[in-house]
Amino acid sequence: MTAVTATTADTFRPALHYAARNTWLNDPNGLIHHAGVYHLYYQNNPLDNVWGNMSWGHATSTDLLAWTEHPVAIACDEFEDIFSGSIVFDRDNTSGFGTGTAAPLVAVYTSAYKAASAHHGIQAQSLAYSLDGGYTWTKHTGNPVLNRESAEFRDPKVFRYDGDAGSYWVMVAVEAKDFEVVLYKSFDLKDWELLSCFGPANATGGVWECPDLFPLAVDGDPENLKWVLTVNLNPGGPNGGSAGQYFVGDFDGTTFTSATTVTDGLQDPDRLGDYHWLDWGRDYYAAVSFSDVPDDRRLMIAWMNNWAYANEIPTSPWRSPMSLVREVSLQSVGGSWRLVQQAAGELAPHAEQTPSFSVAAIDVSDGRHVLDGAAGSVQRIELTATPGTAEEFGLIVRGQGAEGTRIGIRPTESRLVVDRRESGQTEFHGSFASIDTAPIRTADGSYELTVYVDRCSVEVFAQGGQITMTELIFPAPTNTEVSLYAIGGTATVDNLSVTQYA
Repeated sequence: MTAVTATTADTFRPALHYAARNTWLNDPNGLIHHAGVYHLYYQNNPLDNVWGNMSWGHATSTDLLAWTEHPVAIACDEFEDIFSGSIVFDRDNTSGFGTGTAAPLVAVYTSAYKAASAHHGIQAQSLAYSLDGGYTWTKHTGNPVLNRESAEFRDPKVFRYDGDAGSYWVMVAVEAKDFEVVLYKSFDLKDWELLSCFGPANATGGVWECPDLFPLAVDGDPENLKWVLTVNLNPGGPNGGSAGQYFVGDFDGTTFTSATTVTDGLQDPDRLGDYHWLDWGRDYYAAVSFSDVPDDRRLMIAWMNNWAYANEIPTSPWRSPMSLVREVSLQSVGGSWRLVQQAAGELAPHAEQTPSFSVAAIDVSDGRHVLDGAAGSVQRIELTATPGTAEEFGLIVRGQGAEGTRIGIRPTESRLVVDRRESGQTEFHGSFASIDTAPIRTADGSYELTVYVDRCSVEVFAQGGQITMTELIFPAPTNTEVSLYAIGGTATVDNLSVTQYA
């Protein structure tokens, strides 16, 4: 592993993103809003800052920005590691785990059985329950509750279905190496019946993991609901390594039917850019949504890292942050549907906020132009620009001299670009220094970007959140310049504002 200086914890610890105090984390698990509190559980190694000893860590928040870390919620033992899963509020005590005064929270997780277990080598689904609002947990004595005798059956996301087919719990899980989502139903969370399977379809360049299934109103119309199935995969992302994809269609209580499948079966390598990606960046994985969010809002969060280099990023004693929490909606675009994502909670732009820096109607010539007064290491930058003759134009953040992270538009190629080759520390892994791209098209002749910059990341929301790119960066703490740039011509920045957070 990479040697890290003692100052690294302060250098890269994010201000806007959750990271564990002094340990490793990966996939978000058990996401739920309960009794006015958002609960974030996650894959955690409580003994080290690299992957291993998988247990469920735990943090809570009331505003999706400030998180309080709690003791390990569900710990591994000599028989099992605690892999990914979800939590439901069993308000009617269908499981029987509740008492006369307390309905239980029930965690459905993957038991990855070790050599000491009679199920050694198997991944199966198990239960734990909490009667104190999610702070202490008891494992069910009848575990596992669903065993397919498979070594790659994992990541259950459970939700309550109420529809024409009835009222029951639905589990969405994966047979990871078969590129298959499997759906089950249960009336008590203990006995499960197979409903259907989905896949392979679209991207299959790596194992399928961490699925989710939920309804969304198209263009905000509650009379026009579609179902969204998200599936993460590793590797096989559009820019390499880990990523997540989604399908839009219908769910009748038994079967999910996709209306956005590009290729059935194994993927066509030439169609990778045609699939529906949750995020086009290198560092947005295992994205899943919160249960029971008020007002039927759909909030998602992901692990902000990539399995290609996850154990080697230069942070210590903690390693790996989470992404921002995002509110997702479904819009009709060009005769199909697209997930649109925006930062949620306290980070969402508010009309009453006054930017610390703003400019308008700037013609950007060939070269790099530092914006005096815009410097910062934790900020939101909002940009609207009109292309001119430039081959590429945009922003450089966390810069100093020749260094910085370039976020740009290539109009003739219709591409959004994030270039982190000079973003700071990149040498810890051969695949980290990268130029990553995503498709982008003008809206009424212009481009709109909202960029959240933190001490170790950039999250780019383009064209109102129709396209997102999430990337880790590790710049020197003194690299705080914000610049505009153009290559091979000119462009016009119609409006630019910077809001400082720290």
